[in-house]
Amino acid sequence: MAQKPIAIYQVLPRLYGNTQENCVPNGSIEENGCGKLADFTLPRLRAIKKMGYTHIWYTGVIEHATQTDYSSFGIRQNHPQVVKGMAGSPYAIKDYYDIDPDLAISVPDRMVEFDALIKRTHQANLSVIIDFVPNHVAREYFSDSKPADIRDLGYDDQTDHAFDPQNNFYYIPNQAFDTSLLPRCLQTDTPDYKEFPAKASGNDVFSERPSAYDWYETVKLNYGVDYLANGEAHFDPIPDTWRKMLDILLFWASKDIDGFRCDMAEMVPADFWHYAIERVKEQFPDIVFIAEIYNPDNYRHYLSFGGFDYLYDKVGLYDTLRGITQGFVAATALSQCWQNLGDIRTQMLHFTENHDEQRYASVHIADSPTKALPAFVVCALFDTAPVMVYAGQELGEKGADAEGFSGPDGRTTIFDYWSVPTLRRNILGTLTEEELQLQALYSKIIRLKGNSVALREGEMYDLMYFNHSGQNGFDSSHHYLFLRATEEECVLVCTNFSDQPADILVQIPTHAFDFFHIDRPWNSCYDLLNNKRIKQQLKPSHPVHVTMPPYGFSLLRFRK
Repeated sequence: MAQKPIAIYQVLPRLYGNTQENCVPNGSIEENGCGKLADFTLPRLRAIKKMGYTHIWYTGVIEHATQTDYSSFGIRQNHPQVVKGMAGSPYAIKDYYDIDPDLAISVPDRMVEFDALIKRTHQANLSVIIDFVPNHVAREYFSDSKPADIRDLGYDDQTDHAFDPQNNFYYIPNQAFDTSLLPRCLQTDTPDYKEFPAKASGNDVFSERPSAYDWYETVKLNYGVDYLANGEAHFDPIPDTWRKMLDILLFWASKDIDGFRCDMAEMVPADFWHYAIERVKEQFPDIVFIAEIYNPDNYRHYLSFGGFDYLYDKVGLYDTLRGITQGFVAATALSQCWQNLGDIRTQMLHFTENHDEQRYASVHIADSPTKALPAFVVCALFDTAPVMVYAGQELGEKGADAEGFSGPDGRTTIFDYWSVPTLRRNILGTLTEEELQLQALYSKIIRLKGNSVALREGEMYDLMYFNHSGQNGFDSSHHYLFLRATEEECVLVCTNFSDQPADILVQIPTHAFDFFHIDRPWNSCYDLLNNKRIKQQLKPSHPVHVTMPPYGFSLLRFRK
C-alpha cells in the first residue's frame, strides 16, 4: 500500500485539555484554567490516530508573550499593553528556544514534558508538526533558554540605523514607541509601555505609532530587505537573522519533530527559505515544511525555489468553498480552483477551518455543522493533497463565546484562557449523540481517503462540464461532481450544497473512461457512506443514479 495522504489534526494545547466550566471573559489562568501538554495522553493520541489522522499540529507550544507572571521561575514578565489577551498570542514568540510555561505541569520541567509529548505522539504513530514563526517576535523578546553560543536577537543591532543588513530588527531612529492608539491596559494603574528607539511592527508598519488593528504586540524581523528603499535586497553577505533563524529550525528539528508550519511565510524572502530549508533537510531529510501563504503569484516560487513541500490553499479552495456554502458563489467555481493551480494542486494544504478563520458551524458561515459537510467532503477528497481539521470542527464547534480579547466573532480564541464547549465535552466523555455522529462522519471521510486506493492515489476527473444545470436533476450552482480513480477502483463523489434534496442522473463522458483506461463495464458498486452494495453500473452512455439529502453527499465506489 502506498503511503497514506497527510491528514493533519490541528490543536491548541492551551484549549484542548481545559475542562474548566464557567470561564469569565478576560479571566486569568487561575480563574479559567489552561490545558497542558500532559493532557495528550497516549490513549487520547491513539484515539486521534484511530480517526484517520497522520499528523498532529501542536499550535502555540513555543514560549510566547503573556500577562501571566512567571518571574519566580526566571522568566521575564511582559508589559500587559503589548500582549493581546491575558494568555497572549502564540504568534508573539518571546523565546524561540523554550516551551510555553502555561502548558507545563511543572514549569521548570517544561522542555522535559515537551520531549515526553513527542515520544508519546510517535508511540501513537502520529507525526508531529509545530509552528515556526519567522516574520516577527514579541515586542519584548528575550531568550533565557538559548544555547550559550547564541547571541540574542537584536543584541548587536545598530539601533540608530533604520535599516542595516546585519540588524535583526527595523528601527525608527530617535523616536519613542507611541502607545496612543493602542488599547488601554485592564490594569488602569499600569504606566504605558516604553520602547526607544521604536521598532517596526510585525505587519510591516514602519512607524513608531501602530494602531490597535496592527500587530502592535510584535516586531518585524529583518532578513536583509530594505523596505524603505523599494524592497532592495542585501543577501550577500548572509544576513545575521538568516543564521539565527536557521539555528532555531535546527534546534527544534533535533527534537525529533516531523514538520514545521511556517507562519506568514511569504512575508519572509524566498531566498531565506531556499537557504534554510535546504540546510535543514541535509540533516533531517524527511522533515516537512508547510507555508502559510496567500498570494497565488508566489506559489511556484516558494515551492520550487523556496523549498516548501506544501502551501495553504486559502485564497483558492477555502475561499471558494466558503462562498458556495454561504450561497454567493456557484459550485462551478470549484473547477477553476484546480485548473488555476495545474501541476502544483497536490501540494496545496486543504482546510475549511483553522485558528485564523471563523468556525464553519458559526452564525458567520453555515450556522450548522450539517451545512459544513459538503465543503469538507470536497476539501478532503478533491485530490491527494493534504487535508487539515481544526480541533472542535469535527464536533460542530460554533465559536460562539465572547472570551475576552477575542469577542463573539465566530472564532475560537487564541488570545485568552478559555474552555471550548465541544472540546471540554470530548475530554469529559459527555458529547451529545449529534456530536458523536458528526465526529464519526469526519473520521469516516478521513479514513476513506487513506484506505480507498482511488481516494488515496487516484487522479481527479471533474464532471461539471458534462452535466448541465436543469437536466436530470442537476443544479450546477449547488451540486459538485467528480471522479477519483485508478485502473482498479473508481469513486464517484457528489456533493449537495443546497437546502433541497437532490435526485440526479450523473452523466459520465466517454473521455473519462479513456482517461482511466476503463475498457469494460464495472458492475461492482458499493455505497461507502451507508456501507451497502447497490445495483449501479459504471459504463459509457449509462448515467449513475445519485440521491443526496439537503447539505448531503454521496460516495459510490466501483470496482472491476
